[in-house]
Amino acid sequence: MTIEVQENLNGGGSGFRIVEEEGIEIGHVNDDVDETLASLNGTQNGTQNGTKNGTQNGSHKNHSEGNRNNNSGFLVKPDDLSRFAKDRNTDALIELLEKGIDGRAHILKNQNGKGNGGVGDIETPSVDYELLSKTIELIRELKKDQADGPYQKYSKDQYEMDVHVEQAVEMLTALVLRSSLEKGIDSSEAEYRRAVFGSNAIAEKPMESFLALCWEAVQDFVLIMLIVLGIIALAVEISDKGPCGSCWAEGTAILLTVLLVVLLTASIDYAKQFAFQRLARSLFESNTKQVIRNGKQMTVIDDDIVVGDILCVNSHALASVPADCVLIGPAADLKMDESTLTGESEPVSKKPGDVILSGTNAIQGSGRMVVIAVGINSVGGKIRAHVYESTDHDDELGDDGENSPLYTKLDKIAKQIGIAGIVAACFSFVVSCIIGLGVEKDPVRNLLDYLVTAITSII
Repeated sequence: MTIEVQENLNGGGSGFRIVEEEGIEIGHVNDDVDETLASLNGTQNGTQNGTKNGTQNGSHKNHSEGNRNNNSGFLVKPDDLSRFAKDRNTDALIELLEKGIDGRAHILKNQNGKGNGGVGDIETPSVDYELLSKTIELIRELKKDQADGPYQKYSKDQYEMDVHVEQAVEMLTALVLRSSLEKGIDSSEAEYRRAVFGSNAIAEKPMESFLALCWEAVQDFVLIMLIVLGIIALAVEISDKGPCGSCWAEGTAILLTVLLVVLLTASIDYAKQFAFQRLARSLFESNTKQVIRNGKQMTVIDDDIVVGDILCVNSHALASVPADCVLIGPAADLKMDESTLTGESEPVSKKPGDVILSGTNAIQGSGRMVVIAVGINSVGGKIRAHVYESTDHDDELGDDGENSPLYTKLDKIAKQIGIAGIVAACFSFVVSCIIGLGVEKDPVRNLLDYLVTAITSII
């Protein structure tokens, strides 16, 4: 579905023609936006309130339960916003705005003739035609800039393009995220936004029992090989018909060594779980940020930040960014340290419209930014889930719980060493048989000695 802007036939204003993708005309809004809203919603007064409410604050509240439905009330999904944070370009921003336009067109189709007083709540948004008109015109300008650019730095065209991008972020905030640059979101909407876009908290991995950690430790290839070889050595020595004495000592020593390694590894991992829990609890209590809600600046912990929040950051305090955001103007010479993500030590200057990734830090200046992705949907959240082995890790990152690259390489090296040891043991056993049985004519019962020697070479 698309919306096209039509100039007023009488020489003033603009309207909309809402058209299905298949080409079927749904409705037509001409000259007078307020008059059309009145015809759709039933009352002129409700229309004006809805327009005013939608223009000043994209976040609406209506306590009438009769207007609620089963839709999320938002025009984009968390994946759409995550893609924008990942791509960080104008094309992705245009795509988000176009989804907002299409979504509002569907809302207009559903509301046509039904009426809701021109006011929408968090689940059933109203249609603000002035906002739609500005957004459509802005998309045209952005596409024109994309086609004509890139422009020379500090040129008039580049300045105008930066202005268009900054305005696009304002439209994104009001139209798509249904927030307000001045007032932020309504505090009562936070829980609903958390349900739609996810929480900024990373789910903790449940603690494993000590026995489970022992079982995981014994899955190591080298330890499995030593257990098998220890059992073989013990069986060979005990089965010898001669006097035994301390023949059991070698195999038993191998098995006891494996047991000691397993218990030590499990103990370290078990203690590590408590250390991670203490660290997470400490960060939970100490990490706080300033956000704008209900038109007031307030302090919240990082886990309580939701999509649509207006986050205030400066280099003197609250320098870390806990979620993926888009910088909104005016920004006071903001520079970010992105070394935690890119490895680049040089600070990166940011201007309105730039994406600020979670996990980065402000080292100069200050600025306000609108939150677009939180928790596992943000770039920093994905890294945190991987590092802390969160329960979100397997589902969202899609790597089925694979180990880190370093651990994978170490595990591969250990397997290669184990295979090399087995090959060396087999070679030692074959050579011993050739020399002992073939050259020196030793008795066949010496095969047990050759086997013990081969096992010893592996250890």
